[in-house]
Amino acid sequence: MQKETPPVVIDTSGADIHAENAQIRERGPVAQVELPNGVRAWSITGYEAGKQALSDQRMSKDGRQHWTAFVDGKVDPGFPLIDWALMDNMNTTYGRAHSEMRGLVARRFTPRRIEAMRPTIDEVVAGLLAGLSRSQTGSVVDLKARYAYPLAAHVIFDVIGIADPARGTILGDGEAQVDTTMTSEEIAASVDQGLREMAALVEARRRNPADDLMSDLIAAQERDGSLRDAEIIGTLSFLLGTGTETVTNLVINSILALLTHPDQLKLIRSGKASWQDAIEETLRVEAPVAHLPFRFPTEDVQLGEVTLRAGDPVLMNFAAIGRDPAIHGASAGSFDITRPRKDHLSFGHGGYSCIGKALGRLEAEIAVPALFARFPDLALAVPASELKPQSTFIMNGRDELPVLLSAPAAESA
Repeated sequence: MQKETPPVVIDTSGADIHAENAQIRERGPVAQVELPNGVRAWSITGYEAGKQALSDQRMSKDGRQHWTAFVDGKVDPGFPLIDWALMDNMNTTYGRAHSEMRGLVARRFTPRRIEAMRPTIDEVVAGLLAGLSRSQTGSVVDLKARYAYPLAAHVIFDVIGIADPARGTILGDGEAQVDTTMTSEEIAASVDQGLREMAALVEARRRNPADDLMSDLIAAQERDGSLRDAEIIGTLSFLLGTGTETVTNLVINSILALLTHPDQLKLIRSGKASWQDAIEETLRVEAPVAHLPFRFPTEDVQLGEVTLRAGDPVLMNFAAIGRDPAIHGASAGSFDITRPRKDHLSFGHGGYSCIGKALGRLEAEIAVPALFARFPDLALAVPASELKPQSTFIMNGRDELPVLLSAPAAESA
């Protein structure tokens, strides 16, 4: 018999996700939480339970089909997270439809294509660093706004095929979906605007195809008619948001971790550890995506001692999974790049794993060392404790990362 315990009421502002996750974990690796409007859901904090859930084909992301309360008309349309269950894109399709759509998109994320993007990423990073170098030595610069975010946006714009001037406005949709302090009306309006902009871009690309993902999906639709316009628009919008927000957080979290652990930065500079070690440990201890909605069992699923009932909403708590003491011991919450085992599920696992994970890693593995090479004495402009988290429990990042720029290496030589 399952033990009844009060659910943890989720703070949707994400004020302290790690403290909240510790409370959830006390109730077990799979525990009930309460979302806005009194919606009950399961949060998976355990690594083994997470791996099982992510690889179980009975765990659907299609709320239109498999969220029992929604199908039965019992979900308030004003529920602020409802779009996460009802989005129409590759990530919310189920079964064969998901496999086919994922296969089309995956062609743009093969190892060969990703490696071919290295020169472009190098060039973008070099340009952003040159811009930072023009700032006065000792001035305060927000690395999120001026480095991590524009890098991530530029790369995913190129993959999808979004050119100026649309690059300046279309990212509002992705930002709205992760800002859980916005009202449901504000979120809906922003999402609708973003989808309309993407629809216009798709129509323009239909007339002028190019070598990009947007053209790939349009061509597939025209070959056999299996893709709906809404699926194409929704998938491109989803990839745009995740390709920007997730990579931005990975880069920022990695920089912050090294700035607050100078002893470990020293290990890298001395050759006793690698930049890849730092990136993977950041992914483990500071997962870019914190608490991701939703999955829905298509039938009852047993996870350890807990039975997930068919149609129950489930959230993957990636920020907690990487810190599972059952895998990483008492030091699970500590950043340690020498840790021999850095197991995490921060890019997912199984059929719904992040399709751009190799690209995200490449961006971070280029951007982070390049920054510290250009500004060897880089320092935080405020105490780490004063950095404000993003206004969301879904993502794990900072509103900004203000730093003091040292003299660029070329000038200090």
